[in-house]
Amino acid sequence: MNGYPPLAERMRPQSLDQYIGQTHLVGKGAVLYQMVTSGRLSSIILWGPPGVGKTTLARIIAKQLERPFFVLSAVSSGVKDVREAIEKAKKARFFNSDSPILFIDEIHRFSKSQQDSLLGAVEEGTVTLIGATTENPSFEVISPLLSRCQVYVLKPLKKEELMVLFERICKDDPVLKKRNIELKEDEALFRFAGGDARKFLNIVELICNSFNDNETIEITNENVTKQLQQNPAQYDKNGEIHYDIISAFIKSIRGSDPDAAVYWLARMVEGGEDPKFIARRLIISASEDIGLANPNALLLATTAFDAINKVGWPEARIILSEATIYLATSPKSNSAYMAINKAQEIVKKTGNLPVPLHLRNAPTKLMKELNYGKEYKYAHDFTDNFVIQDYLPQALNDTKLFHPQDNPQEVKIAERMKKLWKGRK
Repeated sequence: MNGYPPLAERMRPQSLDQYIGQTHLVGKGAVLYQMVTSGRLSSIILWGPPGVGKTTLARIIAKQLERPFFVLSAVSSGVKDVREAIEKAKKARFFNSDSPILFIDEIHRFSKSQQDSLLGAVEEGTVTLIGATTENPSFEVISPLLSRCQVYVLKPLKKEELMVLFERICKDDPVLKKRNIELKEDEALFRFAGGDARKFLNIVELICNSFNDNETIEITNENVTKQLQQNPAQYDKNGEIHYDIISAFIKSIRGSDPDAAVYWLARMVEGGEDPKFIARRLIISASEDIGLANPNALLLATTAFDAINKVGWPEARIILSEATIYLATSPKSNSAYMAINKAQEIVKKTGNLPVPLHLRNAPTKLMKELNYGKEYKYAHDFTDNFVIQDYLPQALNDTKLFHPQDNPQEVKIAERMKKLWKGRK
């Protein structure tokens, strides 16, 4: 293959007609197809996992619209590079009435100041921005820039779409079309590719290179696995799937499904997730989803966090598994979570209501003269260490924020509160 670029580069499509996948965006009549055919392109952000065609699509759009195309990588570019690219774009407009396209790969890696430096050029139409990101732009792109762009989601390629790509390799690739390729088994090939076209092409090239020039290339599950010699777990701890899997993990615990919870835990462990990140989420779940229904859940989750710091991998996985199963099988209550949410809403609406005088501290003579602390009843001076008095600001005296839920622990709490407060709580 001397003199030829890698297969992924050789097979890069040059037009929308050659582009595989993302039919919801580039199929006939779809939004990006209409933009390109009409010539009216607005600034956009392409959001999707690696290898689904974000960069390729940007290049095709620029080529079909015949616009100047400037490329920056957020990994290696700074504010200076952005400004230089914008200046080049301004000069390019002298020769083309349409605004040049500025493509920024991994735009989520740009700092706030770097993103700020784009605002003026995008708003004034000096450039049409196409950003590519594997991260949720709602979290990684500043609001002023996000409001000036349309966000389009690209999806992993389906098996049938990768098959089209495979058939195209065998038919059109200047190197491999001369070889006899037999796809005898495809399960491992598609599993390792995980919907990533670039990874798929790299795997195919790796397998083909493992055979001599005069040999028939046989693609089987065994030789794919042998050649790759890697773990098939698809997990990008810095990408969107990171958030999807932790979401599934927490929801499985909340839904009292220990089997699902441990499965998602295993996905994170096999993917190399930071154990502290998992343990922190267990602590949050113990408070948010289990709460007072089983107060020991928070103690166990906190202990698990401390324990994994002392033990480390691989044994930390056992500690995380124990805590996960305990939380998933515990009774559930979100009463504490709901109480603080409601309390914060009230604070936002009512502002800084005054603390009742009898609850105020009175460290000085003047404060005592102003009745700070006067008439405060010290609970421990009374039977059962309790006495009825007002603790909320006067305007909120009848407000109820904590609502015990129907589980054994909180039923007991509700009964005690009702007895102490004579039905007021």
